[in-house]
This record gives sequence, structure tokens and C-alpha cells, in this order.
Amino acid sequence: MKIQDLLKTTEHRPWKIPTENWKFYQEWNNTIFLHWEVELEELKKFVPKELEMDLFEGKPWVSVVAFTMEKIRPKYFPSLSAVSDFDEINIRTYVKSGSKTGVYFLSIEGGKRFSCKIAKAISELPYRYSKIKRTANQYQSYNAAFNDKLDVRFSIGETLKTKSELDRWLTERYALFQDTKQAINAFEIHHLEWPIHHINITAIDFNYQRFKNLLKNEPNKVQYSKGVNVVAWGKTKKDKTSYNKV
Repeated sequence: MKIQDLLKTTEHRPWKIPTENWKFYQEWNNTIFLHWEVELEELKKFVPKELEMDLFEGKPWVSVVAFTMEKIRPKYFPSLSAVSDFDEINIRTYVKSGSKTGVYFLSIEGGKRFSCKIAKAISELPYRYSKIKRTANQYQSYNAAFNDKLDVRFSIGETLKTKSELDRWLTERYALFQDTKQAINAFEIHHLEWPIHHINITAIDFNYQRFKNLLKNEPNKVQYSKGVNVVAWGKTKKDKTSYNKV
């Protein structure tokens, strides 16, 4: 799909597309979603108080999203595969800021050191390098500094014919909120609805010591998607001192 056609397809969005010019294009391909329903008080330890938790039927969720980033580029430049294409894992939860809902990253890992440095410098997102390897039916990562490990073995099933309200709540997110020392950065994005497939997890080893009290047992829900094409706008900053403190 051409970008101009992508930008015209907006019926599925919860709010209007930004009027400003977009800044970046990227593709999030071959995506594995692992979702946990978590305890609110434990989750609050990881999320800045300036952001409100977004809950589904009164419960918070955290998701591990493992995918391949491809063709990321600024608007007026071509993508360079040596930098633009890399495997990525993000661990995210769901938040609100003002009238908009979005995601907040507890962790982001990329499979290329240089790509992580560039992404972190441009976006201020907490990218770090991990050794990542994937095949058609396995996704593996290891981070030596944190001793974090993910090893998922799976088989992909048929397309999900009918999405539940929870399916859409977990995937259809069009904003990202992330904190720095002084500010909350906000990013707007746009893509078509995620095409969701069933996925059968045949084995999983998820071991992140920082989240051992948050992500316990097996995931409560799993999904797979071939991916989406994404346009993103530049970040906007809001000083933390301007938020109402609770």
C-alpha cells in the first residue's frame, strides 16, 4: 500500500490523524504478542506517576512484543537495510495521557548495536542491544548486561476471523508515551488494523529478573501478526512539572 493511501484509511482510529507532516516510515513484521494480566500495584513500580494506567475491565496488562523492524527511514530519505532492518523486542504496558490512550515501554531491545544507538539518540526511547536470532518457528534473545532471556517456539495458525474487544484493545494503539528525566515525550503513529493470526506456543522461556514479580507463569493471551506498515510523527515534549501531581 502506498503511504498516501495508508494515510487516507482512518476509519479504525480512535481519534483523527495528525495534521502535521509525518516524520518516519517503518514496518513491524512477523510479530509475536505475549500478553499478561498483571497486578496493578506491582506495575505502578515501573510507570511514571505522570501517566494514568489504562485498564481493560478494571485490569492492567503488560505485553512482550517480538518482531522484525524493517525499512525504517526519515520521510525524505531511503532506508538502509544495514541500519533500518533489525529484530526488536519491546515490553509495554497501556497508559493514558490526557484524552489519548497509548503504550509505555518498560524495555526495548534491538538486535543491532548501531541501530539501537541511532534509535535511542533520535527518539530518546530506552533502546539497548541484545543478541537476537529468529527462524520461522523460533525467536531467541539474550542480553548479557541484564542477563535477560527470551526463547519462544511456536507455530502459526489461521487468521483470526472475529476479533474480540480485548484483541483490539491490546493491539490498536496509536500513541506512545515515554519519560525522560524532565519530560514525558509523546509520539503519534498510524497504521492499518493489525491482521491477527492464531499462534500455538510450543515452548517458552521468559526470564527477566526485573519483571519476575510482574510477569509470572504463562501468558494469558498470545497472538501473531504478519505485520503493519507504519508512519510516525515527531515527538512532542511536556515538562513533568506541568502535570498535576496526585
